[in-house]
Amino acid sequence: MNPNKRIRNISRHLLIAAALLAGISFAPRSFAQEKKSSTGESFFIVASVDQQKSQLLLKRPTEVTLLVRVDDKTRYTDDTGKPIKLTDLRAGDTIWVTTSGGAQAAATSIRKGQMTLAELHHDYLDYPEIK
Repeated sequence: MNPNKRIRNISRHLLIAAALLAGISFAPRSFAQEKKSSTGESFFIVASVDQQKSQLLLKRPTEVTLLVRVDDKTRYTDDTGKPIKLTDLRAGDTIWVTTSGGAQAAATSIRKGQMTLAELHHDYLDYPEIK
């Protein structure tokens, strides 16, 4: 076999092995993206609100986006528990969402509020909060 061809084959196999290892090393991060609070809520940043289509484009802190439907059954509250409306949400707001359904996710509840430092460490960082 031609030495140059052998080197290309070895290089190709090394690249494939590296890609597989890289995919395996990112597996724990995908788990963090699906993390929910003890109440079943997931944290998002509102990317956009489409009132006409009754949809919210939401962004996880990991930059992964999710399109969710809202309807007349969706409950909206602020961080103190007071009722709010869809029109009160703006791009950049931070919210906690409970969804039902799979790929066609529908929001059952939306709570406008921030993530605490303790929640951030628990859900997205690999080390405990430094006190």
